[in-house]
Amino acid sequence: MEGITHVIHCAGCTKAVHTSEFHQVNHLGTRNVVEAVNAHRQTVRRLIHVSSLAAAGPATPDHPKREEEVPQPVSEYGRSKLAAEREVRERCRTDHVILRPPAVYGPRDRGFFSMFNAVRRHLRPLPGERQALSLVYVKDLAKAVVHCLDHPGAVGKTFFAAAREIVTARAMASEIAAQMNHWTIPCPLPAFALWPVCLLQDLWARLTRRPRLLNLAKYPELVAPGWVCDPGRLERELGFACPTTLRPGIAETLKWYQDQRWL
Repeated sequence: MEGITHVIHCAGCTKAVHTSEFHQVNHLGTRNVVEAVNAHRQTVRRLIHVSSLAAAGPATPDHPKREEEVPQPVSEYGRSKLAAEREVRERCRTDHVILRPPAVYGPRDRGFFSMFNAVRRHLRPLPGERQALSLVYVKDLAKAVVHCLDHPGAVGKTFFAAAREIVTARAMASEIAAQMNHWTIPCPLPAFALWPVCLLQDLWARLTRRPRLLNLAKYPELVAPGWVCDPGRLERELGFACPTTLRPGIAETLKWYQDQRWL
């Protein structure tokens, strides 16, 4: 932190072989960052902590998650991110801001890339239709972070950073297939089938000692009723919105994957 005036903490663990790793990295790792900031608080003017909607818990379009609500995470990942937020709120001795994005997609992302890769192989994943999602395009999130670096109204507050558009994973897969212009075989993924898939992925991760995105720790998030948040506070108080909707976001992401020969 020597000579640093602003810190953006977006490092984190999103998948793990053992759930304790979430707390080791997300919770205790954030404590280390806060302690380092405090040790240089005469020069560090602000800490931006990138958390997650998972720290707040699931919500539906009828009752989107808002910042003032009591957090109710359903996974170890979410609980570790909430614990990290508490480290920032309770221990940080300089100005700080917490941003909670939902699922992030865009260039360089490897999470949603599996969906693009499935379509390339003429498979179209069809998760349950009920789970509504807020999303944020990665460039919008980056701009939100920068916007909070020096905005006086952001200090000490928590904001959801997300697009207004609400989608489903099924709609996302269909949009990817349409833009790639690939014929696909629909592959329904009902909720009851996700648990054995997560179990197998968990066992494989333990055998290979390499974490997998699908695992039993992730299962509560996969079967939650929805992951929807209200970005209104960010818009009202800081004058910032995340404008990118699914169609142009998928188009730019697809072009990047193709240009970089990921597809």
